[in-house]
Amino acid sequence: MTDETPGFGGVALRFALALLLVLLTFNPTGHSYYHWLAAGFPAIDAPKALAGIVLLIGWVVYLHATVRSLGIAGVLLALTFFAALVWVAVQFGWLEAKARAFAWIGLVVAAAILAMGVSWSHFRRRFTGQADVDEVDGR
Repeated sequence: MTDETPGFGGVALRFALALLLVLLTFNPTGHSYYHWLAAGFPAIDAPKALAGIVLLIGWVVYLHATVRSLGIAGVLLALTFFAALVWVAVQFGWLEAKARAFAWIGLVVAAAILAMGVSWSHFRRRFTGQADVDEVDGR
């Protein structure tokens, strides 16, 4: 049996794709799907519809994989972990408590949780020896 656990490169790629999905959807620079859509709302043309469908597919894939592998409790634990990490960074002065900074932090944290979700089954198998198996026949 081959070792299918992703290395650093695999996790970095998953994170990069999650970050791309998150930042294409919304980011504070004003250059995102949200801003593009809002600029001409309520009129939606074909390119905006197509881009929205592609982003929706990406979100469904990432969210489904994340919830399946981490569960709701795992996602909440990840959120609380990253919130505490940001709190420590602000308290020690490593990070300024400004709205724009928190927007970027929230986007990166969202991408990190999505990347963790799509990678978690591999890590779980590596750490515990237990494989996650999808139920196929419904029994």
